[in-house]
Amino acid sequence: MFQVLRFSGARVLGFGVVTVGLAGLAVFSTFAAQAPGDAKLLLPTETRLSNIKQLTFGGENAEAYFSFDGTRLTYQSTGEYKCDQIFTMKIDGSERKLVSNGAGRTTCSHFMPDGKSIVYASTHLGGRECPPVPGREDGYVWPIYDTYDIFRVGVDGKGLTQLTKTVVYDA
Repeated sequence: MFQVLRFSGARVLGFGVVTVGLAGLAVFSTFAAQAPGDAKLLLPTETRLSNIKQLTFGGENAEAYFSFDGTRLTYQSTGEYKCDQIFTMKIDGSERKLVSNGAGRTTCSHFMPDGKSIVYASTHLGGRECPPVPGREDGYVWPIYDTYDIFRVGVDGKGLTQLTKTVVYDA
């Protein structure tokens, strides 16, 4: 069972530093000159952003959030998985690491203040396979599954602990 959230925009701006879209994640700074190789990421009418660097390539990538020390990102990505999974990486795009277990669909990952763990929502206890995805007749939709629960995992991807156990959308 799922409900649907509808989004009209293709890009979301979060925390003034990470742009999240279906194509990829990009980090930017307003203080440095833009690298010539990333010119395609800057719209001709953009006057506020510079030094944009694309960090992800392939799949759908979204919901990126900084660690409290500002050195890493956590985000969800399809890439080599059919459903969104949770990854971390350094803010330069290096050291990409899967921290979810690769089953079900995941969302809403955030670093904990101590920097040792991440919380995220997952449907993996409702089934290892991807839950059904709604059609896109009305544009992009985000399904809300009642099998989402919240989990904590170490930044190394070990020690998965379930934090909620309800039959509602927990994320």
